[in-house]
Amino acid sequence: MTASLSLGPAPDVPLSRINPCAQILAAVAVSLALLATLDAVTPAVVVAAELCLLPAAGLTDPRTLLLRTWPLVLGAGTLAVVNVVLGDAGLLGALGIALRVVGLALPGVLLVASTDPVRLADALTVHWRFPPRVAVGSLAALRLVPLLVAEFETVQLARRTRGVEAGRNPVARVRLVAGIAFTLLVGAVRRAGRLATAMDARGFDSVIRRTNARGSVLHARDHLFVAGAGLVAAVAVTTSVLAGTWAPLFVGG
Repeated sequence: MTASLSLGPAPDVPLSRINPCAQILAAVAVSLALLATLDAVTPAVVVAAELCLLPAAGLTDPRTLLLRTWPLVLGAGTLAVVNVVLGDAGLLGALGIALRVVGLALPGVLLVASTDPVRLADALTVHWRFPPRVAVGSLAALRLVPLLVAEFETVQLARRTRGVEAGRNPVARVRLVAGIAFTLLVGAVRRAGRLATAMDARGFDSVIRRTNARGSVLHARDHLFVAGAGLVAAVAVTTSVLAGTWAPLFVGG
């Protein structure tokens, strides 16, 4: 129960004061820099800047941080190993790929950790005119993230109680985690179907325009946050060019 509660949006952290739309625009800014090159220096600079925001998102507890990011770390590490073993990118190229994956995914971790899903739905409908069905769907998805984590721990503890453990065997551990993930996937699909039916029953698919009770306001700090993200992207690219590692993804013939 404690773990599931700790994975909910932090009630009052510095990053929670930034409008969700501004956070999304900032993520897009750094993502463009990450996707424009294949070198390792650019994602290293971006990831370093993103890691500095972890305390601002309330992610200071190592256990909570691990629970939120272990799939990200595992995926990035797997990609790096595969590129070293099967590809021709080399260690530096594999490191660049792993850092790029982390750099692209960390903004989402920061957004989920620091943003109230209700504020996200309000911001999407007010500033970007998202349909209520999409906005409320995003709200529901964020609300279900802590529930999935809690269910993962529950299933893991239940299997451990029955004596189903992987021990120190990494292959058995991967199989165990894959089995739990499949169980959660089936449950998530069923829950999503019931949720969609409930939303339709409450008229979220109606063509009638809905009003917004809470509203959403863009402040000067939101514009500064987006500008800061753009500055980070520019510094990352400039550092890569000056270091002689810049490798643009698209090169004209």
